[in-house]
Amino acid sequence: MKECVVLIVDDEEDMRLLVGMYLENAGFRCLEAGDGEEALVLLSQHPVDVVLLDVMMPKQDGFAVCARIREQSDVPVLFLTALGEEWDKVKGLKLGGDDYIVKPFSPGELVARLEAVLRRTGRGFEHEGHLRFGNLAIDEKGRTVTVGGQAVKLTLKEFELLLFLAKHRGQVFSRDDLLVKVWGYDYTGNARTVDTHIKTLRMKLKDAARHIQTVWGIGYKFEG
Repeated sequence: MKECVVLIVDDEEDMRLLVGMYLENAGFRCLEAGDGEEALVLLSQHPVDVVLLDVMMPKQDGFAVCARIREQSDVPVLFLTALGEEWDKVKGLKLGGDDYIVKPFSPGELVARLEAVLRRTGRGFEHEGHLRFGNLAIDEKGRTVTVGGQAVKLTLKEFELLLFLAKHRGQVFSRDDLLVKVWGYDYTGNARTVDTHIKTLRMKLKDAARHIQTVWGIGYKFEG
């Protein structure tokens, strides 16, 4: 399993430090946010595999933050809260949450629930050349791509471009960077080649095209 990044969103610093210690001891890498606005900024700037989201926060509660996250990302969200009533759990899950952990909790339960969500969603796992991001699966060795279980036929360079971006998810590359990394130093074409391949890739990937994002004025990045 590749290193997984967890974004911990909680207004209590002591709780963020405690949860972060549990998760880092289990091999996760952690980012921290003290409120929803900070969380959304971090999500836009860093590749995140799963969000741990407190419900009872000032300014915006966790339910409102989850709704805003769902407007820009399909990253798994686990609510971590003292609110244990069934109505609260149902509300959280209906808003797009993937699990609901009630405080107090044990480190073992927290790690197990995180790993279960990652397995279920296919997020953050890379094994023997297989990459999966939601319904998009890339087999590096077999050089195949599927979306929702359906094979997608790509040309050699389309596959190499997708694979390169996916293996460097969250990183922004200019068109010139991609020409060098995918086509090679001796390629004599121009940056429009990249735009053409990106356009075709998006058409072929259909709903999974959301993973390939344009960074205006710079180039492209892959978000899982």
